[in-house]
Amino acid sequence: MKAVLVRTPGDASVLEIGEVPDAVPGEGEVLIDVAAAGVNRADVSQREGHYPPPPGSPEWPGLEVSGVIAGVGPGAEAAGFAVGDRVCALLGGGGYAERVAVPVGQVLPVPETVDLVDAAALPEVVATVWSNVFLLAELRAGETLLVHGGSSGIGTMAVQLGRAFGARVAVTARSAEKLEACRELGADILIDYSQDDFVQRIKEEAGGADVILDVVGGDYLDRNVRALAVNGRIANISSLAGGQASLNLNALMMKRGTIRSTSLRARPPAEKAEIIASVRENVWPLVENGSVRPVIAARFPLAQASEAHRLMESSAHVGKILLVP
Repeated sequence: MKAVLVRTPGDASVLEIGEVPDAVPGEGEVLIDVAAAGVNRADVSQREGHYPPPPGSPEWPGLEVSGVIAGVGPGAEAAGFAVGDRVCALLGGGGYAERVAVPVGQVLPVPETVDLVDAAALPEVVATVWSNVFLLAELRAGETLLVHGGSSGIGTMAVQLGRAFGARVAVTARSAEKLEACRELGADILIDYSQDDFVQRIKEEAGGADVILDVVGGDYLDRNVRALAVNGRIANISSLAGGQASLNLNALMMKRGTIRSTSLRARPPAEKAEIIASVRENVWPLVENGSVRPVIAARFPLAQASEAHRLMESSAHVGKILLVP
């Protein structure tokens, strides 16, 4: 089958189409004919040589797909999926391909209300936001959620879920166009970080943030602590500004604040299955009724994966970027 390969780490130009062995479902897995694959920042890091796939996952990138089940491996029948079902799935890797085998616990049915290709934009962002903002940081109705990078794939999902569960949502972004897109999705407080100090704005508008979803890391850690409300929680999921940070423990203690930093990809299949089960129970009804939807920035053919990565790196997009075999 065809897949997008990274033979040598480097810039977007190193991505190339190649032939790899056809995917075969193992014990507890299903085989999916891929309709689309989501593009994520983690894929860029993997391409650059900084984020290798977990043991046992394919070497080519891709953390989420949508498609149709083409085969059911031994022991996967009990999950209720059958050949021909429309599904989307969370992966450890290998989504940039024509087919993928995935543990059945990481698979979700695609509602009839959602386009099959667009459904590839859901698994990674929904699982990331739900597990970090709601399961770990325990965002509650009436609280204020601050989302950094509100126009990203993660950000657009965090805005929608925060709104759907009764939170007041603040976002940072760097242009009026991106902030308007966030407002249309339900954001209440719009902060242009190129012009405004988000710490000052969130204090003025809400008295501080109860939960902060941070994808920046680096020097944002100190500013995030200052932006917290008392008993606030920081959920860090990336480090675009660098992995080294300075922390004022006294400031954190005065806020009675907490910091959690997690990676979804590296979790064992059993933990991913628990998250997906919780997503199906709590979030999927909102997807089915249209309250929460995939936000698509662009679709590229699989052969144009380099162009998709360049768009991702430019940060000029709003929502998710997809690859279509």
